[in-house]
Amino acid sequence: MRHARLTTPSRRGILAAGGALGLGAALAACGSDSKDSGSGAKSGSATSGPWSFKDDRGTTAKSDKTPANIVAFTGVAAALFDYGIEVKGVFGPTTTKGGKADVQAGDMDVSKLTVIGNTWGEFKIEKYAALSPDLLVSTMFDEKGTLWYVPEESADKILELAPSVGISVYDRQMTQPLARLLELAGSLGADVKAEKTVKAKKRFEDAAARLRKAAKARPEIRVLIGSASQDIFYVSGSNLSADLEYFKSLGVNIVEPTEKAKKASGGWFENLSWENIDAHPADIIMMDNRTSAIQPADLDKATWKQLPAVKAGQVIPRVTEPIYSYAKCAPILEDLAEAIEKAKKVG
Repeated sequence: MRHARLTTPSRRGILAAGGALGLGAALAACGSDSKDSGSGAKSGSATSGPWSFKDDRGTTAKSDKTPANIVAFTGVAAALFDYGIEVKGVFGPTTTKGGKADVQAGDMDVSKLTVIGNTWGEFKIEKYAALSPDLLVSTMFDEKGTLWYVPEESADKILELAPSVGISVYDRQMTQPLARLLELAGSLGADVKAEKTVKAKKRFEDAAARLRKAAKARPEIRVLIGSASQDIFYVSGSNLSADLEYFKSLGVNIVEPTEKAKKASGGWFENLSWENIDAHPADIIMMDNRTSAIQPADLDKATWKQLPAVKAGQVIPRVTEPIYSYAKCAPILEDLAEAIEKAKKVG
């Protein structure tokens, strides 16, 4: 498990390090034209101004013309890319140790990206400034409007270099950031009525209907949301996270730790020792798919192997920090629906 480099980790640092079960959860993408990326516009294609966008902090970012030099959190950049908007720089998990694409990079070609920072706490300000940024975009995971993966200790210096936009994924259903990122893409020149986008949204809506139907038909199936580190197994509650709040609204029976158990994490998740991971009976386990968390295939814990859901092969990935485009979120709902439809009652 990768931890934030702090003497006493803040809740933000813990969340970023892989215990962020509650999260829900970011580039020069050369070699791709508008037909490939699907919406008919690249960054800066609509240059007549002025441009403005009111974000989820209530702050209005303004520019004399549509921003062309955009820098974004990796998952946000990946969502914009799905709508045909390419950014100049990215920060957040982008490449793995082997140089391959991180799960949060989506369809972007990571070999072509200008990476401002790849890990928690890393943000190369001089490299950022050299891009002459017109706009910085990130998600937000708290009520204060803190921009995700923008280091708090240097945020003032970073944010004075360009206007910024924050899209909240905190304590709301995933349909809200989906709509907001599409709105942002449209303001940046994307064709929000492009056939690919319309089809992706329809697929998402169909997937939501399927998940609602599956949950209604199988209310007895309990779904536990987990994440693994070397010493701790994290169990998330359904509140605060955009994906989990949406699953719950569709009727999914999510295992809920007590509020007392979640208190240490600010309400996000419960910490369990590996000896006590059987504290919550479950039929399906969704495991944090981020590279900062230990993946099920690499878990060699005896107590893990004895869990009924594990023995039954009913463990599926949890996209803890979704790429908030309709194309990327539809499969999340489809996979969970299929798991519930096929699940055996074991927990």
